[in-house]
Amino acid sequence: MKKATLLFFLMICVPSVMAQAYRGEGDRKLHVGLNMQNRATGITSTVDFGIGENMSYGFNATYLLNTSEIGGESAAFGDKIDFKVRFNANIGNVLNLGSKMDVYPGLNLGTRNFGAHLGFRHFFSNGFGVFAEGVAPLARFKNQVRGFDHFNNQVTLSVGAAFNF
Repeated sequence: MKKATLLFFLMICVPSVMAQAYRGEGDRKLHVGLNMQNRATGITSTVDFGIGENMSYGFNATYLLNTSEIGGESAAFGDKIDFKVRFNANIGNVLNLGSKMDVYPGLNLGTRNFGAHLGFRHFFSNGFGVFAEGVAPLARFKNQVRGFDHFNNQVTLSVGAAFNF
């Protein structure tokens, strides 16, 4: 009976410990996915580092692979790429979502704007999960945004794979 109880306890507890969406200080996440925005799609990658029970910071890079021509011109490399530093409030545990899920609102500062993001991730195992994240500019660095300045400077949606490392 003791062995059966121990086995039952391990079967219930170990998977939930192994598949944590956010562990707090020392946690490290990598996201790789598809970025979608008006007139463009591309790839995005984010790394986040846990610095507290509900706080993390990170870096994001996005490169647009498929952009529409504007005024008969194609976007240059500098129009397609963007880098951001970011701060997240990891509140999955505050919302009682369980250890496999996390919701993380946050702020970001990029090469084109100061913005906000809201993301969700769900882990299926200790190392692999999925994420979805929306980003919106709060303040653009240029007063008049025209043409290719809209790329990486508008509301975007990203979806993809999430990894613990």
